[in-house]
Amino acid sequence: MSPTFRALHNTNYRLYAAGGVVSNVGTWMQRVAQDWLVLQLSANSGTAIGITTGLQFLPFLVLSPLAGLVADRVPKRRLLQITNVMMSAPALVLGLLAVTGTAQIWHVYVLAFVLGVGAAFDAPARQSFVSELVEPADLTNAVGLNSASFNAARIVGPAVAGVLIAALGGGAVATGWVILLNAISYAAPILSLQRLDTRALDSPTPAPREPGMIRAGVRYVRRRPDLMLVLAVVFFTGTFGLNFQMTSALMATEVFGKGPTEYGLLGTFMAVGSLTGALVAARRETVRHRLIIGAAVVFGAVEVVAGLAPTYAAFALLTPLLGLSALTMITAANAFMQLHTDAGMRGRVMALYMMIFMGGTPAGAPVVGWVGEEFGARMTLIGGGAMTILGVVLAAGVFLGRDRRRARLPETPAQAGDQAGTGVLTASA
Repeated sequence: MSPTFRALHNTNYRLYAAGGVVSNVGTWMQRVAQDWLVLQLSANSGTAIGITTGLQFLPFLVLSPLAGLVADRVPKRRLLQITNVMMSAPALVLGLLAVTGTAQIWHVYVLAFVLGVGAAFDAPARQSFVSELVEPADLTNAVGLNSASFNAARIVGPAVAGVLIAALGGGAVATGWVILLNAISYAAPILSLQRLDTRALDSPTPAPREPGMIRAGVRYVRRRPDLMLVLAVVFFTGTFGLNFQMTSALMATEVFGKGPTEYGLLGTFMAVGSLTGALVAARRETVRHRLIIGAAVVFGAVEVVAGLAPTYAAFALLTPLLGLSALTMITAANAFMQLHTDAGMRGRVMALYMMIFMGGTPAGAPVVGWVGEEFGARMTLIGGGAMTILGVVLAAGVFLGRDRRRARLPETPAQAGDQAGTGVLTASA
């Protein structure tokens, strides 16, 4: 089997990945439909899209520590089935409201938040479950293939959603039918998880209940400058740069005067680059900090250039580069966090990772939406890219400097235990 797809020799992983593809297509269809529904209900308000996005990701900021603890204490296979039901329910309700013509903007806000609650509990379990499906040697490959699956769906989902919305009239009712398709798609991962061979899973013993388990996870990460650097990079990139839902919608409608089909195609073009980045990442056997930092800086630079694009065609041609650089950074960061974390802490560590990565969006999205309304859609990309570059460079300077100072100090037994088997920052940079 090709090195790019070597994790697929594992039967359990094949089942898991197949269910994920179906659900991911539905997810991307809803993302386009939900944003278009918000535009229909709010008279093309960028702030309304920003509030919706912020509410959907707010639970990552509030609930991730608890979600990580649950992921370490509950069998992940069963937990993932529950979280998929939790995400299907609000999609079903929103779809029915839109189809019946009764949807209001506050409905979207509330249901986006409820969907975010399910996603907040799903993310750390899903991220850390991969290590139970495959051998450690295949973990980086499996993480890359998960990203490839997500972005292959991203190629199909937005385009299909845009075409369906346009074919069904382009209004709020049309978006409802697309959202209902997403609600149905959650059945695929639920069934695939049910069919897994539990005897072949490498499931760790659930962590026993102890006082201060969440604080223990935070202390574990704080003592690891290699992990702290990755968290800082994904914070700045996720908060200021990765607002594609909003920035693409504003650029398509306000700057270039396009409709839902062209807006959906922007997501597809970006996903072409994202899929390429994920497949390239799947071939790597090791991940280093220089790749994470370099990809984040390149992403910020391309985003600034995209904000200056003179035409829709030029903007569309730049979106694959945005996807390529973003997914290179995201996949590398995800794999690094899993490969350099003890199994008993992985759920809590990945929850902190998702909290930092996704949780920055509630703060960043409304601000970026406000910038778009006050200074124009182009500034959402120019300012976001510039802040990404500045933050990543600052984070690299701080944590690389901290590691150099730490290397000159005598190592305590606690530090030695924290770093056993993981390597220090300078060794992996």
